[in-house]
Amino acid sequence: MSRIYLDHNATTPVDPDVLEAVLPYYRGEWGNASSIHWAGRGPKDAIDEARESLAALIGVPPRDLFFTSGGTESDNSALLGVTAALADKGKHVVTSAIEHPAILDPLTAMERLEGFEVTRLAVDRDGRHDLDELRAALRDDTVLLSVMLANNELGNINPVAEMTEIAHQAGVLVHCDAVNALGKIPVNAEALGVDLMSISAHKIYAPKGVGALYLKRKTPFEPYLRGGGQERGRRCGTYNTAGIVGFGKAAELCLPHLGVEAMNAMCSLRDRLEGRILNELDGVEINGDSEARLPNTVNLSFDGVDGEGLVLSLDMNDIAISTGSACSSGSLDPSHVLVGLGKDPRWLEAAIRFSLGRSNDAQQIEQAAEVVISEVRRLRSALAR
Repeated sequence: MSRIYLDHNATTPVDPDVLEAVLPYYRGEWGNASSIHWAGRGPKDAIDEARESLAALIGVPPRDLFFTSGGTESDNSALLGVTAALADKGKHVVTSAIEHPAILDPLTAMERLEGFEVTRLAVDRDGRHDLDELRAALRDDTVLLSVMLANNELGNINPVAEMTEIAHQAGVLVHCDAVNALGKIPVNAEALGVDLMSISAHKIYAPKGVGALYLKRKTPFEPYLRGGGQERGRRCGTYNTAGIVGFGKAAELCLPHLGVEAMNAMCSLRDRLEGRILNELDGVEINGDSEARLPNTVNLSFDGVDGEGLVLSLDMNDIAISTGSACSSGSLDPSHVLVGLGKDPRWLEAAIRFSLGRSNDAQQIEQAAEVVISEVRRLRSALAR
């Protein structure tokens, strides 16, 4: 059996067309894009073109988008940049209890080191937010709401437009981590109304090590990295030209995959995998919202099975999946996302995430389902002895 990759929420392979677009910027167009001589002009033009492609993908003016080293830097920059700029207003931030660690960890550090107060909104058993709880959490000294568009472990799609409207009515800025939503569903920052949005290249078939942050014009912001003046002073440092070019090319290639037909096809594959497993195995529970979720993501708990053990068993059968966020790989603690759902402890260590991508087809999904069903039965049988 050929290898089957079902961990696209962790990272995606570089698209061959993206690779072709990137190579010239390692070979002939290697100049520093900040240089004013001939070696810098080609890279500078390429970066401007990539910025336009990405801005078009998320529906914002190109001048409001600046490049970073990835989603983590974009998230950290948003939190630190806005709170520093609004220090006179207060030190209260609202977020969700099931955000990515790139949001939760810096906020914890800000509480400990800088005296911030952070309200972490709870979710229900399906990972959904209570908008009334959000309204109650906002205060006169609240400077920022940070909420992801789609959860990387569950696939849940949050009501960001409604949450933004509530925050803005209270005079609070909104940051949206759209890293895991980009390329899987249409994303329009202006339609959502958010003031800042984080995105990352390696989730949309582009190279690792590059991301971007949308910063709506006139949004208060103090730069996280200083020195050099790049990106109009909003993010200094030598440009990763090749990575940025790849990001821009990947943005162009995303568009055909965001149409109704393509998204329905992905949903069909997801439902086929999920349906076979649920129909042929007892003791399986869906984690997250089974309706408002990404077309490519399935998170399931298997009663009587250790999730880590199942991941390793599937790896031995050339199927790549994960127990949750790749950023938490190696941690012995249960997923904070599943803990946030209030799951019974027996389900916490029995969860695995399948995240599909462009290379997956019906044959692969059938093969994966067969192996998952077989391995779960084998592991349960071994445990029962």
